Amino acid sequence: MRKKYNPYLLPPWLRNCRNVCKQFSIPFCIFQGIRTILIPTTFDVLLLAIFIGLALAFYFEWL
Repeated sequence: MRKKYNPYLLPPWLRNCRNVCKQFSIPFCIFQGIRTILIPTTFDVLLLAIFIGLALAFYFEWL
């Protein structure tokens, strides 16, 4: 059985870093999506997939 995730058990600097990443994940996804539409390369598509996965992980509180 997996323990329930509690973000308050993390050190303060790690919680701060997590909150900053959470705030910037959606703007990075939007910017990368526009860039991928204009200049679609393999690297851009992979980077967009990583950013979307990271944004979903923050939204569903998997991280």
